[in-house]
Amino acid sequence: MKIYTRTGDSGETGLFGGQRVPKDDLRVHAYGTTDECNAAVGVARASGLDAGLDALLSEVQNQLFVVGADLATPGEHALVPRVSEAEIAFLEASIDQLEAELAPLRQFILPGGTSAAAHVHLARTICRRAERWVVSLIQHEDEDVNPQILIYLNRLSDFLFVAARAANARAAKPDVPWASPRTASS
Repeated sequence: MKIYTRTGDSGETGLFGGQRVPKDDLRVHAYGTTDECNAAVGVARASGLDAGLDALLSEVQNQLFVVGADLATPGEHALVPRVSEAEIAFLEASIDQLEAELAPLRQFILPGGTSAAAHVHLARTICRRAERWVVSLIQHEDEDVNPQILIYLNRLSDFLFVAARAANARAAKPDVPWASPRTASS
């Protein structure tokens, strides 16, 4: 199988099921940004996370593939896995587990600390962008979008925030506090 097909050379791409849409279609933005988030999670995993966080993020990468497939497949299709409450429950349980290790936040923090934590924060911001594209897709499309996708992406960004903090804590590196200009000048 060749990687190039030439079918997208005119600015269109195919959704699962054969429908052709412009490459700037909201659905393509949504699943493309989800793919970008998945790649950023991969970079974070390659940046030196401990085994426990790496395992959690490995599961997230597999779940993000399901999110992308779900978004790329309008309507029902028996062969396409769909995002469900199970993936959301996994994220919530993981958040609770990681938060139990962390000191409570007392101020805003900046993305940073270790390289791995900074990469997890980057994945979080990409996840938020994917979430915004899904909101736009839901608002502007006549067809249904699995409502679990929006919940999943919202919860994923929370998980990635906590995972970045855990990456710093497990590396004995403090989170980077935001220096508010109001408190700095006082």
